Amino acid sequence: ARDAQNDAPARAPESVSGEVVVSASLKARLTPGDTLFIFARAAEGLRMPLAVRKLSIDGRDRYAFTLDDALAMGPNLRISAAPRLVVSARISRSGVAQPQSGDLLGQSEAVAPGATGVEIKVDRVQP
Repeated sequence: ARDAQNDAPARAPESVSGEVVVSASLKARLTPGDTLFIFARAAEGLRMPLAVRKLSIDGRDRYAFTLDDALAMGPNLRISAAPRLVVSARISRSGVAQPQSGDLLGQSEAVAPGATGVEIKVDRVQP
């Protein structure tokens, strides 16, 4: 397929980007060295993450991110293959990938692959 406006081959969106923002009410719970997991899943269907990024908490309350097909969890689990995505953030004191009680959580609205400026507000605590 070609893009009619510039006659270039059309390209499937392969990434989603934005910012994780920790709510003021939870910022005091952050400890340098906590682990921030940011992951994209298909909005519907398989719950397996399509892409994951792991960052270290360093005292800020905002963290920019980009998730793309290069971070895919498998050859058939790609951001570009999903019609809609939900991007989630989880801050873990233990650094363990599995959710644990006390983790801080946030989630985006459903977005299309290729979306930029996605904001994830970390505003909940895992029971």
